Amino acid sequence: MIPVTLVVAASALLLSACSGTGGGGGSGTASGAANATRACVILPDSASSPRWENGDRPALDKAFTEAGFTADIQNAQGDPNKYATIADQQLTKGCGVMILVDYNGAAVAVTEKAQKQGIPVIAYDRPITTGTASDPSMLADYYVSFDNKKVGALEGQSVVDGLKAAGKDAATAKVVYMGGDPTDGNAKLFHDGAVEVMSAAGIKPAAEPTGVWDGQKSATNFEQALTSLGGKVDAVWAANDTNAAGIITILDKNGLTVPVSGQDASTAGLQNVLLGKQTATVYKPYKLEADAASKLAIELLKGKKPSTDNELYGKPFIATTPILITPDKVETVVTAGDAKASDICTAEVAAACTKYGVK
Repeated sequence: MIPVTLVVAASALLLSACSGTGGGGGSGTASGAANATRACVILPDSASSPRWENGDRPALDKAFTEAGFTADIQNAQGDPNKYATIADQQLTKGCGVMILVDYNGAAVAVTEKAQKQGIPVIAYDRPITTGTASDPSMLADYYVSFDNKKVGALEGQSVVDGLKAAGKDAATAKVVYMGGDPTDGNAKLFHDGAVEVMSAAGIKPAAEPTGVWDGQKSATNFEQALTSLGGKVDAVWAANDTNAAGIITILDKNGLTVPVSGQDASTAGLQNVLLGKQTATVYKPYKLEADAASKLAIELLKGKKPSTDNELYGKPFIATTPILITPDKVETVVTAGDAKASDICTAEVAAACTKYGVK
């Protein structure tokens, strides 16, 4: 077993005995919150990452249930209209607090509606902002996520390290940048963190298609970029494992193996890391994020006013720390319970699992 030190960056939630919420959201027990014992949660989809249904939902549900509160957790399934409908239904039944994972800006209107009813809103994993891309302002009362610029930095470093291991000069390497959907506020943070590291190493993008959170579209976009580069590429910055998997299908099709980044420590991502098709994946233990968000929400449901040591875009920010997973660290994710060796170690991957002690 490989020990893991999971560090919560904003480790101390300084909880005061005052009632109300931070950031101007109003009191969680105000008259607008018809049922102050309910935590209302909206997840974005099931396609961009398996984490939402397999990791976040059960972790959040368990935390609220054990604390004696009701959790209404629903998934918008990638539909902004459904997102709005779910929110209206939840608000009609009453919410003491809302935890929202934004999807294409759908959480903005929901946040404003909830706050008008005196219900505090926690932006979960993705920021809920107004303003411009260059000057965003956090609309939600609190933000709970991983240090997403650090996530990008780890991805960028994996590209730099992969090029070095392959004997490639970073300054002349052809690196394609495959980012996430620009409507997701985290996509910019991933991009900025990665670019900061890669630029420092002398890397410049040879091609940079519009970002998406879709493996199939990412594959199509990458194939077009590869064609424009005459079929030559030295590395790919991919913003997550789902996108990386699509990109890898095109690399395989063309008989290419180059450094590829990713995040989420998904089963497919971990398999690609073990097979040497993906240099590394960034592991974000969902339970850390869910624990931080549920702890914050429970304090709000109890009528307290939590404060934090950090801010992002003008509102309290609780940040948890991501971990880079290379082949020799895959067992770490299994040991933590966020992946199953039986799922990872299929026939194609069995030899690699044995080599790196994944069991």
